[in-house]
Amino acid sequence: MQKALDFEEFASSRTRRLFQVAYLMCGDWHRAQDLVQTTLAKMFAVWPRLRRREDESGLDAYARTVLLRTYLSQKRLRRSSEVVLADLPDTPQQDGHGSDLRLTLTSALGQLPPRNRAVVVLRYLEDHSIEAVADMMGISAGAVKSLNTRSLARLREILGEDRELLFRL
Repeated sequence: MQKALDFEEFASSRTRRLFQVAYLMCGDWHRAQDLVQTTLAKMFAVWPRLRRREDESGLDAYARTVLLRTYLSQKRLRRSSEVVLADLPDTPQQDGHGSDLRLTLTSALGQLPPRNRAVVVLRYLEDHSIEAVADMMGISAGAVKSLNTRSLARLREILGEDRELLFRL
């Protein structure tokens, strides 16, 4: 029973951050929730083995890697058959520039291919090194640098005059 409680503590303390990363990767509130749930379910299945072998930072890295790979595999499989008919706000709109900035950046990220979006989110939101991102994605550091450069160039192109928003990340 102790192991189950241990997992519950881990899951409850990491869910919010995992959701933030998932949302920025996929750009959809409900898909982000599904990604987090799938990530936690996969971790629960192997939790006793993980808990014996990993420290807290290792568990966080493992969770991000599972989230990333789940996201990329779902994008490859093109499983989504849902059609969005209208955009409804998930949270009440706030006055101020913060929500406009968030919406603009989320929209711009949504126009990037999945792997490019994942690199930008992991490098700039999660503040991981190029080597760490390469390890999580299972690609070379050079590939991460290339994806990062192309992604930032594309974001500058998408944002146009609003490209100074990139410096506010």
